[in-house]
Amino acid sequence: MKEQISFERLTGLIAFARAGSLGSYTAAARSLSLSPSAVSKSIQRLEQALGVTLFTRTTRSLVLTAEGRALHERTLTLLRDADEIAQLAKRARAEPAGTLRIAASLPIGIHLIAPVIPQFCEMYPKVAIDLRLNDRVISIVDENVDIAIRLGDLADSTLLSRRLSAYKMGCYASPEYLARYPAPDHPQDLMAHKTVNLRYQNTGQTFRWPFRIGEQEIEILPSSTLTVDASDAVIAAIASGAGIGMAASFMTESWVRDNRLVPLLTAFTVERHNIWVVWHESRRSNPAVRAFLDYLFACH
Repeated sequence: MKEQISFERLTGLIAFARAGSLGSYTAAARSLSLSPSAVSKSIQRLEQALGVTLFTRTTRSLVLTAEGRALHERTLTLLRDADEIAQLAKRARAEPAGTLRIAASLPIGIHLIAPVIPQFCEMYPKVAIDLRLNDRVISIVDENVDIAIRLGDLADSTLLSRRLSAYKMGCYASPEYLARYPAPDHPQDLMAHKTVNLRYQNTGQTFRWPFRIGEQEIEILPSSTLTVDASDAVIAAIASGAGIGMAASFMTESWVRDNRLVPLLTAFTVERHNIWVVWHESRRSNPAVRAFLDYLFACH
C-alpha cells in the first residue's frame, strides 16, 4: 500500500512552491503569514523526507536545483488542483441542491407550507422537497429533518428558531347557516347556536375557544353537536352549514375570499404569535436550508 502524504509534508510542499515562485524564504513567509524560519524549517523537513536537495542557497539568492525545478512544476500543478477542488466545494456550498426534509402539523403544512413550495422549487430546481405532515412533535435530529414548523411553546432550547407571522383565532359560519340563524353578537350567544368543535388527536382533549373581552382572555367550551379530530374537517363542516366553528385565520383566508365562510365575533378574536420555524445548528450552513428559510420568512 502506498504511503499517504502527511500534513507536515503537505505544508512543506506549500512552502516549497511559494519559495520557488518568489525566490526567497522571506517573500514566501510574508505571503503565507509565517516567519522565514518556519518556512525554512518546513522546506528542510520536506528535503529530508524526499531525500533530495530542492534549493541551492547562497547569501544573496535561493535557486532551484535540477530536481527542485522538476518537483516545483509538479507541486504547482498539485496545489492548483487542490485550489480547484476548494472552489468547486465553495460553489457547491453556495448553490441550494439536494433533498430538503420539512416537518409540520397537518394544518400548517397544508395551508402555510405546501402553497409556497412550487414557487420555491421553480427558483431552486436542484432542490427536492420531502414534506412530512404529522401532529406528533418529532426530534428533528433523530429523524433527520432539516426544518420543522411547530405550533405552541418551544421546549427544546438547543434548536435555532424564529416566529412566523401572527394569526387570529376566530369564529366562522357559512352564509347558508347565517340565513337561518342570526349571527351572535357576543361569545355568550354561542350557547344558542349549533357548533362544530375540534378534538386533539394527540391528547384526546376538546379545544377550548379563546376570546378577547376587554383586556382579558377567556375560554369557552361549547356544547357541540359535531366534534372532529382534524382542523380542516371543522372548516369543511361549517362551510357546509353544520354550525359555527373556530379556526385559525391562515386556514380560512381562501374560504372567506370565496364567500364560503363569514367571520363572526370579530371584536373578540384572539391574536396568536406561536408558529415557530426550528432548525438545528448543524443545518445552518446548508444552502437549501438557508434559501428555504429566507423564502418562507419573506412569504409569511
